[in-house]
Amino acid sequence: MAPLPADHLSPSELGTKDYWDSAYSLELQNHAARPDDEGTIWFSDASAEERVLAHLETLSDESILSKTSTTFLDLGTGNGHLLFALREDGWEGNMLGVDYSAASVELARRIGEGRKEEGQAGVRFEEWDILNEQAGGWLGEGWDVVLDKGTFDAISLSGQVDEQGRRICEGYRVRVEPLIKAGGRLVITSCNWTSDELRAWFEVEGGQLEYETSVKYPSFTFGGKTGQQVCTLSFTRRADRLS
Repeated sequence: MAPLPADHLSPSELGTKDYWDSAYSLELQNHAARPDDEGTIWFSDASAEERVLAHLETLSDESILSKTSTTFLDLGTGNGHLLFALREDGWEGNMLGVDYSAASVELARRIGEGRKEEGQAGVRFEEWDILNEQAGGWLGEGWDVVLDKGTFDAISLSGQVDEQGRRICEGYRVRVEPLIKAGGRLVITSCNWTSDELRAWFEVEGGQLEYETSVKYPSFTFGGKTGQQVCTLSFTRRADRLS
């Protein structure tokens, strides 16, 4: 079945940088007072992080990904929890978390300092605005797996428009594609979009991403339709579509 067209979401304060700067500044204060408080784990009520980890583990079991060398880039990393969880699961490759909130990056770095004693060294964090800045030297030839856990959701809630008068979420896919190594993957988790809607955003004619699979979540039925509150999709960047 062809993906359904995606509509825009109504703007919300969750789509503003001020909101996230304030939220992570508070989490920084909480962490300074109580180092065991590492802040919010987004979509924890749906066990989204655990399901993403299980999906990646399956790819490792099938020898599609390597636990010793697969590299990870986490977009909108927040407190970096997903990358730390990957380290705990035995993934040894380079990992970088980026976020446009300086407070987020500082929080993730402080948490990372505390986790070095637990053998979780080598997770880096950088301040970077994916929609308004060019990638730094950290991009190289791209990353094996690019992760998005709620970042596209937040961008979709922004009322800002670009120079062409489009909502800024419309430019997200084009900015994400070059970050992924040829043959690599985008693994994206959303609570604001359905699986079909995410496919409509990321698998487009002339684009470089191809839908691979979706992660299973518990479903519910309402009004004769079956759905789920959170979805996670995996896309691959096709080598034959690289520009």
